Amino acid sequence: MVQVSYPGVYIQEVPSGVRTISPVATSVCAFVDFFREGPMNSAVEVYGMAGFDRIFGGLHRDSEASYAIDQFFKNGGSHAYVVRVAGGSPEVATVEIASHPPGTTPVLHVRAANEGTWGNALRVRVWHNADGSFNLSAARYDGTDAAAKPLQVEPPYLNLSIDPTSPRYVVKVVNDTSALVQVDHPSELDLNAPLPAANATLGEEFPFAAAAALDSANWTLDVQISDPLNISVTTHTATLDFAAAPATPKELRAKLEAAIRTADGGVATTHPLLSGATVSLIEETTGIRLLVELNRKASEFAPWLVASVQPDATGSTAAAKLGFTGAGASENVQEYVLGMLQDTATSQIPGDEGLDGDVPDNATALRGVPGEAPTGMYALSKVDLFNLMCIPRISFLDDPEADSLVGDALAFCEEERAFLIIDIPEGTNTVQEVKDWIDGNASYRHRNAAVYFPRLKIADPLDEFRLRSIGAGATVAGIYSRTDSTRGVWKAPAGLDARLRGVLGLDVEVTDFDDGSLIPLAVNAIRTFPIHGQVVWGARTLDGPDAAASEWKYINIRRTALMIEESLFRGTQWVVFENNDEPLWAKIRQNVGAFMTSLFRQGAFQGSTPDKAFYVKCDGDTTTANDRNLGIVNIEVGFAPLKPAEFVVIKIQQIPDV
Repeated sequence: MVQVSYPGVYIQEVPSGVRTISPVATSVCAFVDFFREGPMNSAVEVYGMAGFDRIFGGLHRDSEASYAIDQFFKNGGSHAYVVRVAGGSPEVATVEIASHPPGTTPVLHVRAANEGTWGNALRVRVWHNADGSFNLSAARYDGTDAAAKPLQVEPPYLNLSIDPTSPRYVVKVVNDTSALVQVDHPSELDLNAPLPAANATLGEEFPFAAAAALDSANWTLDVQISDPLNISVTTHTATLDFAAAPATPKELRAKLEAAIRTADGGVATTHPLLSGATVSLIEETTGIRLLVELNRKASEFAPWLVASVQPDATGSTAAAKLGFTGAGASENVQEYVLGMLQDTATSQIPGDEGLDGDVPDNATALRGVPGEAPTGMYALSKVDLFNLMCIPRISFLDDPEADSLVGDALAFCEEERAFLIIDIPEGTNTVQEVKDWIDGNASYRHRNAAVYFPRLKIADPLDEFRLRSIGAGATVAGIYSRTDSTRGVWKAPAGLDARLRGVLGLDVEVTDFDDGSLIPLAVNAIRTFPIHGQVVWGARTLDGPDAAASEWKYINIRRTALMIEESLFRGTQWVVFENNDEPLWAKIRQNVGAFMTSLFRQGAFQGSTPDKAFYVKCDGDTTTANDRNLGIVNIEVGFAPLKPAEFVVIKIQQIPDV
């Protein structure tokens, strides 16, 4: 109400009462299975195979859902949630980094971003700055051997601190940004804790004047390369050309690098690890440090190699005067390797080996547990919306395990207003076998589920493109999505337009006679037709056998109802706590009616006019005085669904002669 205080004109904006109700997405598909990598027991959103490959590692022979997801996107799917599960004991690859100056106290715990053997191919590198901060980089390689090539290299994390109050605190910076590793700082309460040890050979701090005294002579030193895993050591002599004393620390760095790169007489005889070695200069407040790293481009390079700079056999003092033999010097591995169990006797403390766990052979891991920290399929309870669910591994479980999982999945899908597509068991390759299977699993019959026969044959790129048998569920889910986007969720996802992509054949061909015996049981056939190829040739829910006479017989009708339910659930939240009287009811009728009218105009319902296609009731008849006393408003919505033309009868007769 306008508060008036003086004579004049007052302007007040009055709300129209229009609150738009938008239809929700209808084909967001959820997948639960074993994958090579990715977050464990967490629903991750992906929009294509590129995202799936990046997060979950792509196709894997033991991951039935990896092939299913590929088929989903090939056949029109565009939006999915993926939940990674595993049996056994999956483990995260880790490494402990000790302190600098050299010690055995772990000051940085580095772990892979998630469980799996993929983490054993991660490497981390640490180097120091003059201001007391340090830098860290992480990279993923295509293997764990010395010859592995980098697959993913993250930009380095610079100017890090071990002080929890610093904006560059290593735990905050790395854990908020890195997709490869996460770190912990065990000494986080000790602000005087030392830095993690730098990789490679780091000299102690020394005054530049000490190095400048190495003049008027060619000084020599030994560079040793040791392999702590293979227990081998090679020694190489480097000659420092100090005919003229270095004028600056940078000139000193250049002279040392040139000496190491020409050790043992020059380019022709220098070891490849030394011919491309680098020397870095760290200028500190009272002196300088030198850091020697081996040639990373050499084929002989391995992250666990250790280099040391020592006096040669003549007792040369060059190594000492350059800071490489003092108490503050350290000889460390070139890079820290996660998952390495061998002791390198350096600042790398062996961590835990990354393990994939086992492919689930029962319902436990796939089902998971609900609650505040849900796992398995219940991890999907944390997402905003999903409409379809596929668990391809159901087809590999024993009957009791499959029955248990399907029962829980159906209950969960009903709660989430989602639709479950069940894959038939592997090896069910005849019409009689699938009829026996569906007869023996009456508990699967639900209005929010469907099943398709037979299984499909696709080319397996991991097996020289030989044929692989997979369940049809994810492929059909992709067709659901394709049909939704082109025709609408109210169109049955079947017919000649419902062609299967990426499918080379069927495990068994279904004939007209076969199809005639499957349809009454609500088993949807996949057929092969000349020119058209493989197509979906059925649109019934598992609640749609002829004998059941269910109103939810057809998939498109059930999915349309689920879409309307979810859309109205989200679009009427504003009603809560409004005054429960005729003005509210009128607004509800207006907004819900506008939503249903928009669907009618898109062809979602039967009827030539809106009043023949749907109705919306919210008045004193639906909401009685007692309901209002209880704080209840009742909204009644009805619609006339479009039923598919499942059987087409053409009558032909001769015209008699007149």
